[in-house]
Amino acid sequence: QVQLVESGGGSVHPGGSLRLSCAASGSSIDNYDIGWFRQAPGKEREGVSCIVSRDGSTHYADFVKGRFTISRDNAKNAVYLQMNSLKPEDTATYYCAPGCSGLPLDAFGPGTLVTVTS
Repeated sequence: QVQLVESGGGSVHPGGSLRLSCAASGSSIDNYDIGWFRQAPGKEREGVSCIVSRDGSTHYADFVKGRFTISRDNAKNAVYLQMNSLKPEDTATYYCAPGCSGLPLDAFGPGTLVTVTS
């Protein structure tokens, strides 16, 4: 079973950029579909992006298309989420998990907090 740990969150101004990392241990990350999710205070967790193990295809929620890019580095056993043109509404705790949807609560770790504020 793969274990995933997120990092790279922080506080940025609107229009800024961050790169989140999802480091894997216990298994090769390329054996799994890896999804990025986020949860803002008072809101439900939502899917942001996913990279598919089988063919490396990538998928994005409409609200991040053109701004966020998901990638995988098999040599580093990690998946990344490059976030550009950040908006205040992107403020949330971001999580990576082994799957693109329908994941149980215990699939998620502590996440990394992203705050976009002027």
